[in-house]
Amino acid sequence: QVQLVESGGGLVQAGDSLRLSCAASGRTLSSYAMGWFRQAPGKEREFVAAISWSGGSTYYADSVKGRFTISRDNAKNTVYLQMNSLQPEDTAVYCCAARETATSYSSTYYLAALYIYWGQGTQVTVSS
Repeated sequence: QVQLVESGGGLVQAGDSLRLSCAASGRTLSSYAMGWFRQAPGKEREFVAAISWSGGSTYYADSVKGRFTISRDNAKNTVYLQMNSLQPEDTAVYCCAARETATSYSSTYYLAALYIYWGQGTQVTVSS
């Protein structure tokens, strides 16, 4: 079993930065691909970013590309989401998730249904 706990959320102003962390316990994350998803008030959950088990491949939603960076430190069993140039539309609960990597990963990284383990989420609020 894997437990994921997010941290680093908070209330910031537009243009500010935050770094979210996702710490895992129970098992090492080295064998898992990781993703970040978010859900804003009144909206459906959406994919934000993903990273392969080795960290060699990263993927981003168009809405955050160029502003957010996903990274991982397998030695620390932690995944990060560096969020720069935050805007009010980034306001959401951000959750990290883990999944096994399949041969189709490069075309399915954004599918929430394939992620096995989920954290409880951390709130990010961006004021204008």
